[in-house]
Amino acid sequence: MHVDSHPRTQERLHLAVRLAERSGGRVTALFAEQAEAHVVGAVATWPSPRYVAAVETARTGFAEATAPLGTRASFLDVNRGSDQEIAHRFVAIARAFDLVILGQTQDDVPVPAKLPEHVIVDSGRPTLVVPYVGSYRDVGSRPLFAWHSSRGAARAVSDSLPLLAENCDALIVEVGRKSEQRDEFAELLVTNLAAHKVGARYQHFVVDEISVMDTLLSAVSDHAADLLAIGAFDSGVHTLFGHGVGTRHILAHMTTPVLFSH
Repeated sequence: MHVDSHPRTQERLHLAVRLAERSGGRVTALFAEQAEAHVVGAVATWPSPRYVAAVETARTGFAEATAPLGTRASFLDVNRGSDQEIAHRFVAIARAFDLVILGQTQDDVPVPAKLPEHVIVDSGRPTLVVPYVGSYRDVGSRPLFAWHSSRGAARAVSDSLPLLAENCDALIVEVGRKSEQRDEFAELLVTNLAAHKVGARYQHFVVDEISVMDTLLSAVSDHAADLLAIGAFDSGVHTLFGHGVGTRHILAHMTTPVLFSH
């Protein structure tokens, strides 16, 4: 999971610890934060004192939050300050883990704005992004699956299964225009989820004026969903979700933790 020196990191930590407690898993913090080298005259040194202080702030907060996990918690430092180097090293490290947890981009947090996109697209790992507003101590009791007939949507359902709580109340939502046909095989997903002991209902929404993503976010609110699972940057036949437009809309306007699969 990503950590930085911003206080909002603690919300992600609480959620990560809860998921680790439920699964018996580990939590590895990866510190990443923008910073300039320390320059004295013509000499630049790295890391700068400000960066070192930020790392220690994050390390202390991580140790306190993960105390219940004992040896199942560890802390790593990307040890780079530029956007490009942070993204490159973060993605490379993330590939070694089962799940990546990030925070939604905030203007006042010194983290590359495109870091979530880089991780979602390039890491090959499901990425759970936590909103910068609200408290989320657990997920998976009321999941919502954003469905359409595509590789990304199918992957998102499978990737989310380890995060679901027992006896969860799941909702599968497919949104389309009047000119588009619903997925005729969507009900098979309900049957498959039942085999995993996940009770789910399927709903199909036809939209005209309102956007597909706004309809989806409205469904998240109506269902009181604590987790949205969605295919990200999908280049499938459903162009309203594809080419990154829908993914970026959700990244900007999410109201609950979102699991992105690519």
